[in-house]
Amino acid sequence: MEIREMNDGEIEAIRQLRLKSYIEYKKLVSQEHWEVLERTLISDNDLKSDVKIYVAEMDNVIVGSVVLFPASVRAYDWSDSVQEYPEIRMLSVNPDIRGKGIGEALVDHCLEVSKKGNEQYIGLHTASFMEKALSLYMKKGFERLPQRDLEPMNDGIIVKAFIMDLNKNTCKRKFNTCR
Repeated sequence: MEIREMNDGEIEAIRQLRLKSYIEYKKLVSQEHWEVLERTLISDNDLKSDVKIYVAEMDNVIVGSVVLFPASVRAYDWSDSVQEYPEIRMLSVNPDIRGKGIGEALVDHCLEVSKKGNEQYIGLHTASFMEKALSLYMKKGFERLPQRDLEPMNDGIIVKAFIMDLNKNTCKRKFNTCR
């Protein structure tokens, strides 16, 4: 497996992979919530300057992708908030070949890129119903940051905030609620 930056002309394939990866959640949310999530997965928000899209490729086929928003860039179409650290978004893996470490490799790549960029923290948000993603992020060492949770649709579905101190041992001091 190779992890690399997205090439020109690959965005539509990546968007289709995202939709295929996230379709299992359609039955867990309202139609309105699904439509917003679907629009997010195919929006141009991730094509902003300095935003990086990374892909996992096996046998010349894209099997996963992730977006890394830099600090101080609005990561969500529907929110004006801006994080002071990079944010991992839209992790997707082809559901036909999950369980091979593709998602973990993509997350690890974002961690490494952020460390090389001398970032101290990296964050992400994931919906409460995305159990596999939640498990992966906890396994990787992300800590909950509940004061940054979101409820974008006001429908009871919480998008949970997580943070990782890339240098360790300072998260509790700066944010005072990481556990």
